[in-house]
Amino acid sequence: MPIRNASAAALAGLLTLGALTAFAQEAFTPPATPEEAVEMRQALMREDGGILRSAGNLTGVDAVAAMQTLETNYSHIPDLFPENSIVGDSKALPAIWENWDAFVAIVDKGREAAAQGRAAAEAGDTATYTASLRTIGGTCGECHQQFRTE
Repeated sequence: MPIRNASAAALAGLLTLGALTAFAQEAFTPPATPEEAVEMRQALMREDGGILRSAGNLTGVDAVAAMQTLETNYSHIPDLFPENSIVGDSKALPAIWENWDAFVAIVDKGREAAAQGRAAAEAGDTATYTASLRTIGGTCGECHQQFRTE
């Protein structure tokens, strides 16, 4: 019985991952308006959160795909924070633009961790893959603590 539940959970995670990877797989076009920037970055962050929730249960090509999506998404983050894009329901703080280099350094750390995680997944290196997931999760927390309200 526990195996059935674990299999169902893994399947649900894969289905979620499949639904969420749409953002990263589309050709990226930088936002045209501040409102579009907020919408796009919130969609990207939701996608990354969904991937991180299920990625620990993934192996093989599914783990590689998850890390590739995270790596691609991290590479787009700076473009999703143009100046003057604290509009609507944005939770971004002005500190992003006041400390742009620190913001980008966190983003780069996440992107590099995703690249390492992708290489680890390709090699079947579970320990490095798992460590990469922890690093990526840490960058989310670090960025939100410094640069996001709530």
